[in-house]
Amino acid sequence: MVAGVKTRRARWLRRLSIALGASLASVIALWVAIHRVPGFGPWLADRGRSVLGVNAVARIEAFAYGVEDRLRRLARSGTAPEAAWELPAPRASATPPPGDAGSDAPPPPPPWRPKDVGALHPKVATPVDGVWVPVVDPRHPEAPPLLWKTQLHPDKTRPWAALFVVALEVAKVELHLVTGIVDPKPTTSAGREAKRPGRIDPAHRGRLLAAFNGGFKTEHGNYGLRTAGVTFVPARAISCTIAAYDDGTLRVGTWKALADAEARMRFWRGTPPCLFESGKRHASLWDEETRGWGAALEGETVIRRSALGLSASRDVLYVGLGDHTTARALADGMSHAGADAVAQLDVNYSFPKLVLFSEPTPGKLEAETLFKGFVFEKDDYAERASPRDFFYLTRRD
Repeated sequence: MVAGVKTRRARWLRRLSIALGASLASVIALWVAIHRVPGFGPWLADRGRSVLGVNAVARIEAFAYGVEDRLRRLARSGTAPEAAWELPAPRASATPPPGDAGSDAPPPPPPWRPKDVGALHPKVATPVDGVWVPVVDPRHPEAPPLLWKTQLHPDKTRPWAALFVVALEVAKVELHLVTGIVDPKPTTSAGREAKRPGRIDPAHRGRLLAAFNGGFKTEHGNYGLRTAGVTFVPARAISCTIAAYDDGTLRVGTWKALADAEARMRFWRGTPPCLFESGKRHASLWDEETRGWGAALEGETVIRRSALGLSASRDVLYVGLGDHTTARALADGMSHAGADAVAQLDVNYSFPKLVLFSEPTPGKLEAETLFKGFVFEKDDYAERASPRDFFYLTRRD
Protein backbone atom coordinates (compact mmCIF):
# COMPACT_ATOMS: atom_id res chain seq x y z
CA MET A 1 0.00 0.00 0.00
CA VAL A 2 2.73 2.42 1.00
CA ALA A 3 4.72 1.49 -2.11
CA GLY A 4 1.65 2.22 -4.28
CA VAL A 5 1.22 5.66 -2.70
CA LYS A 6 4.90 6.44 -3.26
CA THR A 7 4.63 5.33 -6.88
CA ARG A 8 1.59 7.55 -7.52
CA ARG A 9 3.27 10.48 -5.79
CA ALA A 10 6.41 10.03 -7.89
CA ARG A 11 4.28 9.83 -11.03
CA TRP A 12 2.46 13.09 -10.19
CA LEU A 13 5.71 14.84 -9.32
CA ARG A 14 7.14 13.73 -12.66
CA ARG A 15 4.05 15.00 -14.49
CA LEU A 16 4.20 18.29 -12.58
CA SER A 17 7.88 18.71 -13.46
CA ILE A 18 7.12 18.04 -17.12
CA ALA A 19 4.23 20.53 -17.06
CA LEU A 20 6.34 23.21 -15.38
CA GLY A 21 9.19 22.60 -17.81
CA ALA A 22 6.83 22.81 -20.78
CA SER A 23 5.30 26.03 -19.39
CA LEU A 24 8.74 27.57 -18.92
CA ALA A 25 9.77 26.53 -22.42
CA SER A 26 6.57 28.06 -23.81
CA VAL A 27 7.20 31.34 -22.00
CA ILE A 28 10.79 31.47 -23.30
CA ALA A 29 9.64 30.64 -26.84
CA LEU A 30 6.97 33.35 -26.64
CA TRP A 31 9.50 35.92 -25.40
CA VAL A 32 11.89 35.03 -28.24
CA ALA A 33 9.09 35.26 -30.82
CA ILE A 34 7.98 38.67 -29.56
CA HIS A 35 11.52 40.02 -29.63
CA ARG A 36 12.81 38.29 -32.78
CA VAL A 37 9.88 37.72 -35.18
CA PRO A 38 8.86 40.99 -36.88
CA GLY A 39 5.21 41.82 -36.30
CA PHE A 40 4.52 38.91 -33.94
CA GLY A 41 4.33 41.00 -30.77
CA PRO A 42 1.82 43.54 -32.17
CA TRP A 43 -0.22 40.75 -33.75
CA LEU A 44 -0.39 38.84 -30.46
CA ALA A 45 -1.35 41.97 -28.51
CA ASP A 46 -4.11 42.83 -31.02
CA ARG A 47 -5.51 39.30 -30.86
CA GLY A 48 -5.46 39.46 -27.06
CA ARG A 49 -7.27 42.82 -27.01
CA SER A 50 -10.00 41.46 -29.30
CA VAL A 51 -10.63 38.61 -26.85
CA LEU A 52 -9.74 39.98 -23.40
CA GLY A 53 -10.11 43.73 -23.89
CA VAL A 54 -7.63 46.62 -23.91
CA ASN A 55 -7.27 47.01 -20.12
CA ALA A 56 -6.76 43.29 -19.49
CA VAL A 57 -3.98 43.06 -22.07
CA ALA A 58 -2.39 46.22 -20.66
CA ARG A 59 -2.29 44.63 -17.20
CA ILE A 60 -0.69 41.50 -18.67
CA GLU A 61 1.87 43.62 -20.52
CA ALA A 62 2.66 45.65 -17.40
CA PHE A 63 3.16 42.45 -15.39
CA ALA A 64 5.39 40.93 -18.08
CA TYR A 65 7.49 44.09 -18.38
CA GLY A 66 7.78 44.22 -14.59
CA VAL A 67 9.04 40.62 -14.43
CA GLU A 68 11.51 41.30 -17.26
CA ASP A 69 12.80 44.40 -15.46
CA ARG A 70 13.29 42.52 -12.17
CA LEU A 71 15.14 39.71 -13.93
CA ARG A 72 17.31 42.24 -15.72
CA ARG A 73 18.11 43.94 -12.41
CA LEU A 74 19.24 40.60 -10.98
CA ALA A 75 21.27 39.65 -14.04
CA ARG A 76 22.88 43.03 -14.69
CA SER A 77 23.31 44.40 -11.19
CA GLY A 78 26.62 46.24 -11.00
CA THR A 79 27.25 46.26 -14.75
CA ALA A 80 28.64 49.39 -16.34
CA PRO A 81 26.75 51.39 -18.99
CA GLU A 82 27.76 50.77 -22.60
CA ALA A 83 28.55 53.28 -25.33
CA ALA A 84 26.63 52.64 -28.55
CA TRP A 85 29.45 54.03 -30.71
CA GLU A 86 32.93 55.52 -30.50
CA LEU A 87 33.57 59.25 -30.72
CA PRO A 88 35.03 60.21 -34.11
CA ALA A 89 38.59 61.50 -34.18
CA PRO A 90 38.90 65.30 -34.28
CA ARG A 91 39.05 66.57 -37.84
CA ALA A 92 41.69 68.98 -39.05
CA SER A 93 40.47 72.36 -40.18
CA ALA A 94 39.51 72.42 -43.84
CA THR A 95 41.89 73.92 -46.42
CA PRO A 96 40.40 76.96 -48.21
CA PRO A 97 39.40 76.15 -51.79
CA PRO A 98 41.76 77.35 -54.59
CA GLY A 99 41.27 80.93 -55.65
CA ASP A 100 40.05 82.17 -52.26
CA ALA A 101 43.45 83.46 -51.15
CA GLY A 102 43.39 87.19 -50.68
CA SER A 103 39.63 87.39 -51.19
CA ASP A 104 37.77 89.93 -49.12
CA ALA A 105 34.74 87.64 -48.92
CA PRO A 106 34.16 86.17 -45.44
CA PRO A 107 34.71 82.42 -45.10
CA PRO A 108 31.57 80.27 -45.12
CA PRO A 109 30.16 79.56 -41.67
CA PRO A 110 30.86 76.11 -40.23
CA PRO A 111 28.02 73.57 -40.30
CA TRP A 112 25.53 73.96 -37.48
CA ARG A 113 26.20 71.69 -34.53
CA PRO A 114 24.21 71.37 -31.28
CA LYS A 115 26.01 72.32 -28.10
CA ASP A 116 27.29 69.31 -26.14
CA VAL A 117 25.28 68.76 -22.97
CA GLY A 118 27.39 66.13 -21.17
CA ALA A 119 26.11 63.30 -19.01
CA LEU A 120 22.74 63.42 -17.28
CA HIS A 121 23.89 61.09 -14.47
CA PRO A 122 27.73 61.02 -14.38
CA LYS A 123 27.83 57.79 -12.35
CA VAL A 124 26.08 55.88 -15.16
CA ALA A 125 27.62 57.59 -18.16
CA THR A 126 30.03 56.79 -20.97
CA PRO A 127 32.40 59.10 -22.90
CA VAL A 128 29.79 59.55 -25.65
CA ASP A 129 27.02 60.72 -23.31
CA GLY A 130 25.83 64.18 -24.29
CA VAL A 131 28.36 64.60 -27.12
CA TRP A 132 26.76 65.32 -30.49
CA VAL A 133 28.07 63.28 -33.42
CA PRO A 134 27.22 63.99 -37.09
CA VAL A 135 24.94 61.57 -38.91
CA VAL A 136 25.98 60.80 -42.49
CA ASP A 137 23.21 60.71 -45.07
CA PRO A 138 23.69 57.34 -46.87
CA ARG A 139 22.63 58.85 -50.22
CA HIS A 140 24.60 62.09 -49.83
CA PRO A 141 27.68 61.24 -47.74
CA GLU A 142 29.54 64.33 -48.95
CA ALA A 143 26.82 66.77 -47.83
CA PRO A 144 27.18 68.79 -44.61
CA PRO A 145 25.37 66.94 -41.82
CA LEU A 146 21.82 68.01 -41.00
CA LEU A 147 21.24 65.37 -38.32
CA TRP A 148 23.28 64.99 -35.14
CA LYS A 149 23.00 62.16 -32.63
CA THR A 150 23.92 61.57 -29.01
CA GLN A 151 23.39 58.92 -26.35
CA LEU A 152 22.30 59.44 -22.74
CA HIS A 153 21.78 57.14 -19.78
CA PRO A 154 18.69 58.72 -18.19
CA ASP A 155 18.08 56.31 -15.28
CA LYS A 156 20.70 56.19 -12.53
CA THR A 157 19.15 52.99 -11.14
CA ARG A 158 19.37 51.16 -14.50
CA PRO A 159 22.77 51.61 -16.19
CA TRP A 160 21.55 49.60 -19.18
CA ALA A 161 18.70 52.04 -19.88
CA ALA A 162 19.68 54.19 -22.86
CA LEU A 163 18.19 57.17 -24.67
CA PHE A 164 19.26 57.97 -28.22
CA VAL A 165 18.50 61.49 -29.42
CA VAL A 166 18.71 63.13 -32.84
CA ALA A 167 18.83 66.93 -33.18
CA LEU A 168 18.36 69.06 -36.30
CA GLU A 169 17.67 72.65 -37.29
CA VAL A 170 13.98 73.28 -38.01
CA ALA A 171 14.85 75.88 -40.67
CA LYS A 172 16.72 73.35 -42.82
CA VAL A 173 14.23 70.49 -42.82
CA GLU A 174 10.53 69.92 -43.28
CA LEU A 175 8.52 67.57 -41.07
CA HIS A 176 5.74 65.49 -42.65
CA LEU A 177 3.01 63.31 -41.12
CA VAL A 178 1.52 60.25 -42.82
CA THR A 179 -1.51 58.30 -41.61
CA GLY A 180 -1.18 54.53 -41.54
CA ILE A 181 -3.51 52.41 -43.61
CA VAL A 182 -4.98 50.95 -40.40
CA ASP A 183 -4.16 53.30 -37.51
CA PRO A 184 -5.08 55.65 -36.16
CA LYS A 185 -8.54 54.22 -36.78
CA PRO A 186 -10.66 57.16 -38.00
CA THR A 187 -13.65 58.25 -35.94
CA THR A 188 -14.93 60.86 -38.40
CA SER A 189 -16.81 60.34 -41.67
CA ALA A 190 -14.20 62.37 -43.56
CA GLY A 191 -11.44 60.24 -42.08
CA ARG A 192 -13.20 57.01 -43.04
CA GLU A 193 -13.58 58.18 -46.65
CA ALA A 194 -10.07 59.61 -47.05
CA LYS A 195 -7.40 57.83 -49.09
CA ARG A 196 -4.54 56.56 -46.95
CA PRO A 197 -1.49 55.53 -49.02
CA GLY A 198 0.60 54.94 -45.87
CA ARG A 199 3.84 55.74 -47.71
CA ILE A 200 6.26 58.61 -48.11
CA ASP A 201 5.12 60.98 -50.87
CA PRO A 202 6.97 59.94 -54.07
CA ALA A 203 7.60 63.63 -54.79
CA HIS A 204 9.71 63.83 -51.61
CA ARG A 205 11.95 60.81 -52.18
CA GLY A 206 14.79 62.85 -53.64
CA ARG A 207 14.97 65.12 -50.57
CA LEU A 208 14.22 62.40 -48.00
CA LEU A 209 16.41 62.36 -44.87
CA ALA A 210 14.84 60.08 -42.27
CA ALA A 211 11.58 58.69 -40.91
CA PHE A 212 10.37 57.73 -37.45
CA ASN A 213 7.30 56.29 -35.76
CA GLY A 214 4.16 58.21 -34.90
CA GLY A 215 1.76 58.06 -31.97
CA PHE A 216 -0.67 55.72 -30.24
CA LYS A 217 -3.47 53.72 -31.81
CA THR A 218 -6.92 55.32 -31.53
CA GLU A 219 -8.03 52.81 -28.91
CA HIS A 220 -5.14 53.87 -26.67
CA GLY A 221 -6.40 57.28 -25.61
CA ASN A 222 -8.25 58.66 -28.66
CA TYR A 223 -5.44 61.12 -29.34
CA GLY A 224 -6.26 63.08 -32.47
CA LEU A 225 -4.73 63.45 -35.90
CA ARG A 226 -5.31 65.83 -38.79
CA THR A 227 -3.34 66.00 -42.03
CA ALA A 228 -3.94 66.84 -45.70
CA GLY A 229 -7.03 68.80 -44.67
CA VAL A 230 -8.73 65.80 -43.05
CA THR A 231 -9.40 65.24 -39.35
CA PHE A 232 -9.17 61.49 -38.74
CA VAL A 233 -9.60 61.68 -34.96
CA PRO A 234 -10.71 64.91 -33.20
CA ALA A 235 -8.30 66.61 -30.84
CA ARG A 236 -8.46 66.26 -27.06
CA ALA A 237 -7.99 69.40 -24.97
CA ILE A 238 -5.53 67.71 -22.58
CA SER A 239 -3.35 66.08 -25.24
CA CYS A 240 0.14 67.20 -26.05
CA THR A 241 0.10 68.15 -29.72
CA ILE A 242 2.78 68.28 -32.40
CA ALA A 243 1.74 70.99 -34.87
CA ALA A 244 3.36 72.03 -38.17
CA TYR A 245 2.37 75.41 -39.60
CA ASP A 246 2.13 76.81 -43.12
CA ASP A 247 5.14 79.07 -42.54
CA GLY A 248 7.40 76.09 -41.71
CA THR A 249 7.40 76.54 -37.94
CA LEU A 250 6.65 73.81 -35.41
CA ARG A 251 5.01 73.80 -31.99
CA VAL A 252 4.71 71.22 -29.23
CA GLY A 253 2.17 72.00 -26.53
CA THR A 254 -1.18 71.21 -24.94
CA TRP A 255 -3.94 71.35 -27.56
CA LYS A 256 -6.07 73.91 -25.74
CA ALA A 257 -3.10 76.32 -25.94
CA LEU A 258 -2.65 75.74 -29.70
CA ALA A 259 -6.21 75.27 -30.95
CA ASP A 260 -6.85 78.93 -31.88
CA ALA A 261 -4.24 78.69 -34.65
CA GLU A 262 -5.54 75.44 -36.18
CA ALA A 263 -6.41 77.17 -39.48
CA ARG A 264 -2.69 77.85 -40.04
CA MET A 265 -1.59 74.24 -39.37
CA ARG A 266 -0.45 71.87 -42.12
CA PHE A 267 -1.00 68.99 -39.74
CA TRP A 268 -1.23 68.14 -36.06
CA ARG A 269 -0.85 64.94 -34.07
CA GLY A 270 -2.09 64.40 -30.52
CA THR A 271 -0.20 62.42 -27.88
CA PRO A 272 -0.56 61.83 -24.11
CA PRO A 273 -0.07 64.96 -21.93
CA CYS A 274 3.23 66.77 -22.53
CA LEU A 275 6.14 65.26 -20.62
CA PHE A 276 7.69 68.74 -20.59
CA GLU A 277 6.04 72.04 -21.49
CA SER A 278 7.59 75.51 -21.27
CA GLY A 279 10.61 73.93 -19.63
CA LYS A 280 8.59 72.34 -16.82
CA ARG A 281 8.22 68.62 -16.23
CA HIS A 282 4.64 67.35 -16.00
CA ALA A 283 3.68 67.29 -12.31
CA SER A 284 2.33 63.72 -12.48
CA LEU A 285 5.74 62.37 -13.47
CA TRP A 286 6.73 62.75 -9.83
CA ASP A 287 4.10 60.14 -8.99
CA GLU A 288 5.35 56.60 -9.56
CA GLU A 289 1.77 55.33 -9.82
CA THR A 290 0.88 57.65 -12.70
CA ARG A 291 -0.79 56.09 -15.71
CA GLY A 292 -1.14 57.53 -19.18
CA TRP A 293 2.23 57.57 -20.92
CA GLY A 294 2.05 53.94 -22.01
CA ALA A 295 -1.58 53.63 -23.09
CA ALA A 296 -2.97 51.87 -20.01
CA LEU A 297 0.52 51.01 -18.79
CA GLU A 298 1.93 52.88 -15.82
CA GLY A 299 4.33 55.75 -16.40
CA GLU A 300 6.90 53.77 -14.41
CA THR A 301 6.63 50.71 -16.65
CA VAL A 302 10.08 50.02 -18.10
CA ILE A 303 9.63 49.74 -21.86
CA ARG A 304 10.85 51.12 -25.16
CA ARG A 305 9.56 54.64 -25.67
CA SER A 306 9.91 57.44 -28.20
CA ALA A 307 9.45 61.20 -28.08
CA LEU A 308 9.60 64.42 -30.07
CA GLY A 309 10.71 67.73 -28.58
CA LEU A 310 11.45 71.35 -29.45
CA SER A 311 13.94 73.79 -28.00
CA ALA A 312 12.64 76.87 -26.18
CA SER A 313 13.32 79.00 -29.28
CA ARG A 314 11.61 76.34 -31.45
CA ASP A 315 14.54 76.28 -33.84
CA VAL A 316 15.86 72.81 -32.91
CA LEU A 317 13.87 69.61 -33.25
CA TYR A 318 14.73 66.56 -31.12
CA VAL A 319 13.65 62.96 -31.73
CA GLY A 320 14.36 60.41 -29.00
CA LEU A 321 14.25 56.61 -28.74
CA GLY A 322 14.53 55.15 -25.25
CA ASP A 323 15.28 51.52 -24.42
CA HIS A 324 14.31 50.15 -20.98
CA THR A 325 13.03 53.59 -19.94
CA THR A 326 10.27 54.95 -17.77
CA ALA A 327 8.23 57.97 -18.84
CA ARG A 328 10.10 60.07 -16.31
CA ALA A 329 13.53 58.93 -17.52
CA LEU A 330 12.49 59.68 -21.11
CA ALA A 331 11.27 63.14 -20.08
CA ASP A 332 14.44 63.99 -18.15
CA GLY A 333 16.68 62.75 -20.94
CA MET A 334 14.91 64.76 -23.63
CA SER A 335 15.01 67.87 -21.45
CA HIS A 336 18.71 67.38 -20.76
CA ALA A 337 19.38 67.07 -24.49
CA GLY A 338 17.85 70.51 -24.99
CA ALA A 339 14.10 70.11 -25.45
CA ASP A 340 11.86 72.67 -23.76
CA ALA A 341 8.63 70.91 -24.78
CA VAL A 342 8.37 67.12 -25.14
CA ALA A 343 5.61 64.89 -26.50
CA GLN A 344 5.77 61.13 -26.04
CA LEU A 345 5.17 59.09 -29.18
CA ASP A 346 4.56 55.34 -29.45
CA VAL A 347 5.89 52.75 -26.98
CA ASN A 348 6.53 48.99 -26.64
CA TYR A 349 9.21 46.81 -28.19
CA SER A 350 8.28 46.85 -31.88
CA PHE A 351 7.16 50.40 -32.60
CA PRO A 352 9.85 52.99 -31.70
CA LYS A 353 12.25 53.36 -34.62
CA LEU A 354 14.21 55.95 -36.59
CA VAL A 355 15.52 55.00 -40.02
CA LEU A 356 17.68 56.56 -42.72
CA PHE A 357 17.43 55.60 -46.38
CA SER A 358 19.96 54.20 -48.84
CA GLU A 359 19.36 53.50 -52.53
CA PRO A 360 20.99 50.14 -53.38
CA THR A 361 19.32 50.14 -56.80
CA PRO A 362 18.13 53.23 -58.69
CA GLY A 363 14.62 54.21 -57.68
CA LYS A 364 14.34 51.80 -54.74
CA LEU A 365 14.83 53.10 -51.20
CA GLU A 366 15.96 50.84 -48.39
CA ALA A 367 15.51 51.72 -44.72
CA GLU A 368 18.37 51.22 -42.29
CA THR A 369 18.20 51.80 -38.56
CA LEU A 370 20.25 54.61 -37.08
CA PHE A 371 20.39 52.90 -33.67
CA LYS A 372 21.16 49.20 -33.34
CA GLY A 373 18.64 46.88 -31.72
CA PHE A 374 15.48 48.69 -32.76
CA VAL A 375 13.03 46.72 -34.89
CA PHE A 376 12.66 47.73 -38.54
CA GLU A 377 12.12 46.32 -42.03
CA LYS A 378 14.07 47.37 -45.11
CA ASP A 379 10.89 48.38 -46.95
CA ASP A 380 9.51 50.47 -44.06
CA TYR A 381 7.75 53.72 -44.92
CA ALA A 382 9.03 54.17 -48.50
CA GLU A 383 8.31 50.90 -50.34
CA ARG A 384 5.60 49.29 -48.19
CA ALA A 385 2.47 50.93 -46.84
CA SER A 386 2.71 51.36 -43.08
CA PRO A 387 -0.20 50.17 -40.93
CA ARG A 388 0.63 52.89 -38.36
CA ASP A 389 1.08 56.65 -38.73
CA PHE A 390 4.62 58.00 -38.95
CA PHE A 391 6.69 61.15 -39.50
CA TYR A 392 9.41 61.78 -42.04
CA LEU A 393 11.95 64.53 -42.68
CA THR A 394 13.04 66.11 -45.94
CA ARG A 395 15.68 68.69 -46.80
CA ARG A 396 14.27 72.09 -47.60
CA ASP A 397 14.78 73.32 -51.17
